[in-house]
Amino acid sequence: MRALGLVLLMALQAPAAAEDRSNAFNDPFVAVTNGLPGCPVAAGPLLTHEEALAESHGRAQRGVSCWLAGRCRLSNSYLYDAEIIPRVGIAVQADGRFADTRVWALGQRRWVWLEGCVRSQAQRQALVALVRDIDDVEGVIDELMVGTTGKPPYETLRP
Repeated sequence: MRALGLVLLMALQAPAAAEDRSNAFNDPFVAVTNGLPGCPVAAGPLLTHEEALAESHGRAQRGVSCWLAGRCRLSNSYLYDAEIIPRVGIAVQADGRFADTRVWALGQRRWVWLEGCVRSQAQRQALVALVRDIDDVEGVIDELMVGTTGKPPYETLRP
């Protein structure tokens, strides 16, 4: 009877463990501004163990394809991200036009995802253009929302 109790306890804990999420690939994810209260908090690159396993083969292929095609000096395009994302933060802070926003930047294979809230469409366009011009940035994914209300176009932290 005691063994049955242990088995049931383990079975009940298994779904919770399966839902643990982490930044499995150490993708750089940082808050670059924090000036707009009420903006839904971006979740970042959090994956379950199963999602990370499913993603690993594709990431390996996408990472090396840039180098094989002769478009990257480094052997894997994900290696650039640890340099790019801090430069995004520096550029945004130095620019000065975005202090009243709340924005996170995520880097994956020389692409930068911008998530968060800006005050206007013009501010949104200016921010995307600024990041697009940073060295080694291949593309920018705009997941910004104007204002703080409504459903964000990015995944938010789960309660």
